[in-house]
Amino acid sequence: MSETTPLKVVAETKLWEVFARRKYEEPLHQVGTIAADDPELAKVYARSIYDEFSWVEMVVAPRDAFLSVIKP
Repeated sequence: MSETTPLKVVAETKLWEVFARRKYEEPLHQVGTIAADDPELAKVYARSIYDEFSWVEMVVAPRDAFLSVIKP
């Protein structure tokens, strides 16, 4: 029996930013955000959620890896 509480499960889930491009000559741009527990799951979620275009490249990065340069 697992002793994991719902609050602990939420705390372990990371937010991931999803970037993609439709053509090689285009820059990557943000297409959305997903929540996932690990990088492999983040890649699966990104590919299945943001499948509206034929992307030539898609990457995910944990939101907490970004550094603020200017804060709102």
